[in-house]
Amino acid sequence: MPTTPSPTPPTADTFDLLVIGASYAGLAIAAAVREAGFAGSIALAGDEAELPYQRPPLSKGFLLGKAGAHLPLKAASFFAEAGIAFLPRRHAVTLDRETRQVRFADGSVLGYGQLALATGARAAVLRCEGANLDGVVSLRSLDDAQALSTRLSAAQAIVIIGGGFIGLEVASAAVTLGKQVTVVEAGPRLIGHAVAPEISAYMQGVHERHGVTLRLDTRVERIEGEGGTVTAVICADGARLPCDLVLAAVGAVPNVELAAAAGLALDDGIAVDAFGRTSDPLIFAAGDCTSHPNVHARRRLRLSSVQNANDQGRATGCAIAGRAEPYAAVPWFWSDQYDVKLQMVGLGVPGGQAVLRGSPAEGRFSLFRYDGERLVAIESINRPADHMMGRRLIAAGVSPTPEQAGDPAFDLRSLA
Repeated sequence: MPTTPSPTPPTADTFDLLVIGASYAGLAIAAAVREAGFAGSIALAGDEAELPYQRPPLSKGFLLGKAGAHLPLKAASFFAEAGIAFLPRRHAVTLDRETRQVRFADGSVLGYGQLALATGARAAVLRCEGANLDGVVSLRSLDDAQALSTRLSAAQAIVIIGGGFIGLEVASAAVTLGKQVTVVEAGPRLIGHAVAPEISAYMQGVHERHGVTLRLDTRVERIEGEGGTVTAVICADGARLPCDLVLAAVGAVPNVELAAAAGLALDDGIAVDAFGRTSDPLIFAAGDCTSHPNVHARRRLRLSSVQNANDQGRATGCAIAGRAEPYAAVPWFWSDQYDVKLQMVGLGVPGGQAVLRGSPAEGRFSLFRYDGERLVAIESINRPADHMMGRRLIAAGVSPTPEQAGDPAFDLRSLA
């Protein structure tokens, strides 16, 4: 578990830069500002008690007891050395742009010269009868992961509502722990919002071979309980799925309430430009809570990923420090399930051509996805070299022809 430092007392009620949100984006902003030569006072205020920590392991190795001692993103000494006041347990409740003050749930108030919002996202609420029963949980934070781990150790059967990355990663961990696992997905395929149909089909086979029961195109009607504790999930088709634990993995909602109440512009998140600037020239934002003009998607979008939070956070920090460079990093993502490493780079488009490279039968292949003649994404199963090459090619705007992509003898490095 991350070591919690003693809160750093502010030297004044006002900071030259106040960062709200102490996860990847918030930490990246604060660190980049200081690294870029910003000499003013900086405070990083977060909701949780812990130091900023890694979140991807929470649905993977943490549940298997593999990641508990390796979660902090930075040691406590980093904050003292960088001159950044780390303020845990500070939940921001109001933002007054006229007085340049933020009020927190504990009653404290801090002023700012410039403000950065990295308020992230929260787990979407499951909306059905019985969703509040004991044994219905979600996963977003370290506290959530610790609670889920404890419940998993005692559970026999878990129903996971949602066949996205979080749901499938927890499914793989739960099966490894010997649990009976059923995944209920409202859509026609797994992780359908993020990968091509061929990848969905492959991952479906992986989970089925490991004993996971998958119910696609299935909606949850209600959750039943006895004595206030969950006993079964009832599907819209009438199926009753007995269980003693339910994970609601139905997506994430950006935390924009603070910004919205303060009158900042929104567009599926806090609207920012390529430099992290909001509609208020003194306020910046980055990470899961924002939408931005993405040069690779060629449209505005909101991305929820570690890569986006880190890279957009760094670009925003540099802009705050007066060294503005537009955020133009290639999006990339990953997911570990069983012995499968699924890696994605770029942003695929529905209906575009998909070219196979490698062998699904051998469990090592990639799909090169095109928008017309332009390579826009590569989705890889256990082919990390293709993934790394994809980062270089897409960043450089270089597209192998579909024939080159599909020819395993063609050396993609010759294009980079």
